[in-house]
Amino acid sequence: MDNFETTGLRSEREVIKSIVLIGNHLPRQCGIATFTTHLLESIALNAPDKDCWAIAMNDRPEGYSYPPQVRFEINQNQLNEYSLAADLCNLNQVGVVCLQHEYGIFGGKRGSFIIDLLRDLNMPVVTTLHTILKEPNLQDRHIMMQLAEFSDRLVVMSERSVEFLRDIYQVPEEKIVLIHHGIPDVPFVESDAYKDKFGVAGKKVILTFGLLSPGKGIEVVIDALPEIVKAHPEVIYMVVGATHPHLKMEQGEDYRNSLYLRAKELGVSDYIIFHDRFVADEDLLEFIGAADIYVTPYQNEAQIVSGTLAYALGMGKAVISTPYWHAQELLADDRGRLVPFRDQSALAREVIDLLDHPDECRAIQERAYNYCRKMVWSNVGRRYLDTFAEAKRQRLRKNIPERRLETLGDRQQRLPEIKLDYLRRMTDDTGMLQHARYTIPDRAHGYCVDDNARALIVTVTLQDFHHLDSALSGLAATYLGFLGDAFNAQTGRFRNFMSYDRRWLEETGSEDSHGRAVWGLGVAVALGREKGQVVFAVDLFHRALDAVEHFTFPRAIAFAIIGIHAYLSRYSGDSRAKRMRKILSDRLMQQFRDVATDDWPWCEDILTYDNARLPQALLLSGQWLPDGEMLETGLRALDWLKQVQTDETGCHFSAIGNHGWLKRHGEKARFDQQPIEAAAMADACIEAFNCTRNEEWITYAYRCLNWYQGENDLGVPLCDYATGGCRDGLEAQGANENQGAESTLCWLMALLAVYNYRGWDRVTTGEEPTRLDTQKVS
Repeated sequence: MDNFETTGLRSEREVIKSIVLIGNHLPRQCGIATFTTHLLESIALNAPDKDCWAIAMNDRPEGYSYPPQVRFEINQNQLNEYSLAADLCNLNQVGVVCLQHEYGIFGGKRGSFIIDLLRDLNMPVVTTLHTILKEPNLQDRHIMMQLAEFSDRLVVMSERSVEFLRDIYQVPEEKIVLIHHGIPDVPFVESDAYKDKFGVAGKKVILTFGLLSPGKGIEVVIDALPEIVKAHPEVIYMVVGATHPHLKMEQGEDYRNSLYLRAKELGVSDYIIFHDRFVADEDLLEFIGAADIYVTPYQNEAQIVSGTLAYALGMGKAVISTPYWHAQELLADDRGRLVPFRDQSALAREVIDLLDHPDECRAIQERAYNYCRKMVWSNVGRRYLDTFAEAKRQRLRKNIPERRLETLGDRQQRLPEIKLDYLRRMTDDTGMLQHARYTIPDRAHGYCVDDNARALIVTVTLQDFHHLDSALSGLAATYLGFLGDAFNAQTGRFRNFMSYDRRWLEETGSEDSHGRAVWGLGVAVALGREKGQVVFAVDLFHRALDAVEHFTFPRAIAFAIIGIHAYLSRYSGDSRAKRMRKILSDRLMQQFRDVATDDWPWCEDILTYDNARLPQALLLSGQWLPDGEMLETGLRALDWLKQVQTDETGCHFSAIGNHGWLKRHGEKARFDQQPIEAAAMADACIEAFNCTRNEEWITYAYRCLNWYQGENDLGVPLCDYATGGCRDGLEAQGANENQGAESTLCWLMALLAVYNYRGWDRVTTGEEPTRLDTQKVS
């Protein structure tokens, strides 16, 4: 870097008055929290004249006891809080924002909510990428491309990362900055100096540290121990670290207990010490210091950054590792030893060889230590400050928001919080009750399959956002249990209505209720996270599938098609499901051919309820079969529904009323307007956007959502922010104040549809769907 450039960067550094880091932060227990905390400290020490602080991501509502440098917290599952954080940065005229990006720490589909925050920032953004996928699916690729679009620089920590960004994601090299993972600056010290503290004086210590999870490969080291201790009985293997909190929440200590049992069976229990706790920095350095050999036995090559490896190497440890990407790079040039994945024999040979040849072990340690001096946190902090200055000097982001007062029309609409209080109120240990008197569940009308299928769709879709919320899994189990009991094995059909005392009121329900059940089960299969629930849903889905082959009611057919498409997003090779999709799609298409005309592009002589589900089903099948006629018919019918259900001023959604509906050659009933129609239109319009990429469909989807919020014929809100429920309809005199299950679930489904769009929710079966040229659609 020449003197002019150095001077320019120094000048830009002086211009930057404040720096904000966004990511996890200690005392939250994870690698990203440790990294963010140390990076912030390093930057602040290198730039004491700057105001350096953090915005912390929370994975639980109560948050953590953060230090003062954390000035704002974001509940990762609340989209609106991301926008508030952006507002805070903009109003405080922050100089630079540095985002720590990792999959799993942000809300939305694959962490898509963070894109909303980045989109609204008007200062330079430098994003550190902790994971870069080699084979991303459509959504992961889209997320990474948006991160690149809204960032002025992308910081990576390995040469392989640079290659991935350049070759897989087509990020310009000028936007990519390589800064190695930071490490503590400690002297090279013999391991014996630390061993007394841990009661291992006189032992040869093999160490693995980090949050425990199955992918870490600890069992491979245990399998290698019998051979190692046979040659070197003075060996002790220390495994340091708590079980990963997310794994512990889902599986308890099953993995750790399996390691205990494995060691006992192999007769090496006396040669292993587990330190089951999250280790603070000071203790961690002493643990690493006590090690003679450090082992990272990860079981997959797709580890592009390992902070634990960087720490061990930086303290001058002899490292033996499997050849994941970061290890290949850091251990090159004889700075460590590589062994094949899951090969305990090779691992044992390398450990024994190093213990047999202490001079070679010492040489490896010194090479590792000397190589890593450039990675100490003080150097890393300076590199980040230079990168911030360069980003300030040369903005590489396009479409930078202007630094000005925003009006309501300037930004994407903020979405209300998804609130499940009322859904829980309406649910007991049997299922979700149908009706309410005002906001009080009405037990007199009992339960129905229709509502429990909708409730299942809502809860499993929410699980895809809030995957750590165990309460959602419990709700999903309740609704699945209801559907399981509703299925009549003798008839192959679902019963629909159940009394409050759990008596079925019929042997066979309607085709519509059966179709909705298939839809709910398909979504549960597609998005379910609990293995037992997915297996249950798959079994019930298959048992329910035969009956739909002979259905004739168009809505029942459409519901089933939507459910089959969801199911196939997980099990795309299921021939039986694909055959049924084809049969039902052809039947629905034929119903449109038989009845539709240019001025009435519909499959019946009357428009009633849940109408948009029919074109939605055609759009799905048109894309994935593929079938161009289905696509065009679905779009034409949906466009007509859009025209029919727009008020005379063209400003808001105006659903067909159920007091007379809309008959061919007749007039549209204005009231009572039902929430079910707005939800169907929102979903279908977003699917139309997926087909055409025409933004007008998204505009109308928001219009349907806003119908619930008061943009309707009477200007009164139907959704109830206080309860989380929704009023039962729009009547001539005002809103129906009863908040039943159908209306509440439809409000949540419409809201989730828009949330999913904001997360670019394209379910893929591994093939590209057919897109339609928007120029062909009126």
